[in-house]
Amino acid sequence: MTRGAEAALHAFVEGRRTALFRSAYLLCGNRDEAEDLVQTTLVKVVLGARRHRRLDNLDAYARRTLVNTFISARRRFWRREHAYGELPDVPERLVDSDTGLMVRAALAGLAPKQRAVLVLRYWEDLSVAATAELLGMRESTVKSHTARGLAALRAAVREEHV
Repeated sequence: MTRGAEAALHAFVEGRRTALFRSAYLLCGNRDEAEDLVQTTLVKVVLGARRHRRLDNLDAYARRTLVNTFISARRRFWRREHAYGELPDVPERLVDSDTGLMVRAALAGLAPKQRAVLVLRYWEDLSVAATAELLGMRESTVKSHTARGLAALRAAVREEHV
């Protein structure tokens, strides 16, 4: 890889790190996990850029890598298991009624693909077609994930206000 290409790659990583972190935080709902996700994504992007020599759209490649890495991590069995010393008597509820906290909590309750679709559509402001291409799914699937995800978010927010 030439010095110019390395410099451009370095500038890309520095310039997009914050935006990728914001998306990762919305996907994960946890600052530490989001930082790990961004770090893993950036390592994959740098290695991919060096391996392929030329990527037409590095930003789209990074976004897709972020989402795919997130979804892949959620499929792992150990991610579904949570160990507790003692079971709580009542389920935990959000104490703060701030809208942002409610939305992030509701996002955390969605399936990984629904969450990815909503983050890409409404946070990254991608079209249905761009989201479908990025995730490798049909536009109709993106639309159904969007509709179901929004319905679940509305129900969670409505439940929180009761």
